[in-house]
Amino acid sequence: MAYNARQYDPTDIGTPNIMTNRKLEASIHSNLDRDSDYTSYLQLESVLNAQKPLSDPPHHDEMLFIIQHQVTELWIKLIIHETEAAIASIRKDELSPAVKNLARVKHIQTQVYNQWMVLDTLTPSEYAQFRDVFGKASGFQSPQYRLLEFLLGNKNTAIMKFYEHQEEWHERLRLALFSPSLFEEFLLYLARQGLPIPQASTERDFSQQREEQPEVVAVFKRIYDEPEKYWSAYEMCEALMDIGNNFQFWRFHHMKTVERIIGHKKGTGGSSGVSFLKKALDIEFFPELISVRTEIGA
Repeated sequence: MAYNARQYDPTDIGTPNIMTNRKLEASIHSNLDRDSDYTSYLQLESVLNAQKPLSDPPHHDEMLFIIQHQVTELWIKLIIHETEAAIASIRKDELSPAVKNLARVKHIQTQVYNQWMVLDTLTPSEYAQFRDVFGKASGFQSPQYRLLEFLLGNKNTAIMKFYEHQEEWHERLRLALFSPSLFEEFLLYLARQGLPIPQASTERDFSQQREEQPEVVAVFKRIYDEPEKYWSAYEMCEALMDIGNNFQFWRFHHMKTVERIIGHKKGTGGSSGVSFLKKALDIEFFPELISVRTEIGA
């Protein structure tokens, strides 16, 4: 059957308008130089040329693996940006902006979580064909991920030795290690508001992992029993729970994705792999906010 060009002529009223060519508005800028256009502003040449597969010949799925992890690092960068802003607001006794920051973090976490579904399309056979090119590289080594964990309260001084060769990151991690975490800044805020937060939570070595305290659970129970009276703190508690839960969902999907693709092989960074990731599921950033749920209404 011969192609009939007239059949698809959008100027012909008697035929269906399959596709209409939209005229560009005359005001749209077209004489841009490379210092002021979209590509330059977003540094797209750097971003889009940052994918360097090492497999030889390049394995088709290595591009997926690289982009998946690069995009995750970009989202983590934004989560850190928002979390540090929330901490700064809490220090100024301004909870509303902090809650807004954390609401954005919750949605970013959803994006990061949903990315696992793309990586889930990678089969064990495909991954095995290029896994060796990583050498000892591993997501465990990500300084951004470690910084985020420090900001959320999972402190570990032993981690610092892995970043001694990265001077700028080592300093940034050291600062976060010895500073109050997001949750600890919230406890300091509650203490400034006159709530009986124990001194052991407010005057301590913040580089050390804090233990759950029943006195803090009691303060949270008061907040949950009288939300109208403590509305700002109540909102913050729920915002923190969202962040904590989403982090656990991400950890779980990460573990299951690794299990699906490599089974129980060791990780490229030297860890035990899946069993190492399973242990992370036992780490809760805000344990008192979970424990208080047992007390509410009891």
